[in-house]
Amino acid sequence: MRVRVDPLVCEANAVCAGLAPEVFDLDDEDVLQILTPDVPPQEQDRVRHAVRSCPKAALTLDE
Repeated sequence: MRVRVDPLVCEANAVCAGLAPEVFDLDDEDVLQILTPDVPPQEQDRVRHAVRSCPKAALTLDE
């Protein structure tokens, strides 16, 4: 599984970072960083939930 962010759509609400902090983080300029684009198996359920919870639908999964 691989996760991607559309930086033109993302508003850095940090919902994803709150749900899966091992994979998502905001940098000092409030730009979303994907720490682990290739999602480890133990994080996949949390990342799916984070993608579904994104208020701007800026995240996508390739499974």
